[in-house]
Amino acid sequence: MAQDKALKARDIMTAGAQCVGEHESLRDAARMMRELHVGALPICGDDDKLKGMVTDRDIVVQCVADGKDPAQVECGSLGGELHWIDADASATDALHVMEQHQVKRLPVIDMQNDHRLCGMISEANLAQNLTDKQIAEFASRVYAGAH
Repeated sequence: MAQDKALKARDIMTAGAQCVGEHESLRDAARMMRELHVGALPICGDDDKLKGMVTDRDIVVQCVADGKDPAQVECGSLGGELHWIDADASATDALHVMEQHQVKRLPVIDMQNDHRLCGMISEANLAQNLTDKQIAEFASRVYAGAH
């Protein structure tokens, strides 16, 4: 599908992203991922605002591989650099943020609604809404640096 220049991040995102709490355990996050059939979850603080992201790979590499107990490690401890996009930013801007930071999932924040998480943009969202050329460029940029 050719991209309409008027497409916004909110137009291509999957709405209703569920958060795992920053004080919930990585085991809780893993169970939530299993139930939702996802590989990543946004981490929200006690104020319901986005604090980070946790992936299934984070749980394995930063917890299990180090011999830590996922039931004893809080999701908020896996903080790292957080990338997100304003819901009213263009879909092209979202694509550029994902490419620049080599992320496959991007939280969408509604700046008009108290900076609340309102959705997520994934590779599947891109595939449904961007041109073949844009998708090919995204894949080459994001996966070129992947291990």
